[in-house]
Amino acid sequence: MGLAKQKESYFFTTGEFLEIDRATDERYEYVDGEIYQMAGESGEHGDICTNLVGEIRSQLKGKDCRVRSKDTKVQSGSLSNKSSQVMKGMFSYPDVVVICGEPEYHDKHRDIVLNPKVIIEVLSDSTENFDRTDKFSRYRMFNPTLSDYLLVSQVEPVIEHFVRAEDNSWTLYTIVGLDKVFKIDSIGCELKLSEIFDLIEFSDEVFASLAESIYGKNE
Repeated sequence: MGLAKQKESYFFTTGEFLEIDRATDERYEYVDGEIYQMAGESGEHGDICTNLVGEIRSQLKGKDCRVRSKDTKVQSGSLSNKSSQVMKGMFSYPDVVVICGEPEYHDKHRDIVLNPKVIIEVLSDSTENFDRTDKFSRYRMFNPTLSDYLLVSQVEPVIEHFVRAEDNSWTLYTIVGLDKVFKIDSIGCELKLSEIFDLIEFSDEVFASLAESIYGKNE
């Protein structure tokens, strides 16, 4: 999904943002006073998100975890009761979020989660840099319950899986190829890339490029 900045000359408090976001069917993300409107998604993006939710949901049955997609906001920033004055922090809409235990919410509206366990973002051209950098930095810093952060390509069968260690360092595992399987140990799920990318068509050039990156170029 893409992002478009709203009203560049004005900075919003968190209270103003929430009033705007809750009064419309449009979805917005908030970063330090600036509001970004969420653009529509591609067909590939939608299929991948649906596949992820289906695969994860089927494996969470009987566990104290739940999976939500797209319409659940996550807060990443210091808490404050003075939302009419605060302009720092981030409210985001992850593509997929897993919550374990009872959801903890920002306020009585119960639409902003404070305790994500796993966050998954499906990359797009307009949001990839933000998903990799500032967004991930804020998730790491302000969401201590977060154990896993996944970036899923929609142009090639590649997933980047960041896992938090006990010392709060993060390790990156890159999974490449439709034949691969990997685990999200924190929620006891095993995912197949063939299922995550079901119905997604990749060109021969994509597979050739992946093979070259893995095995080297044939002379």
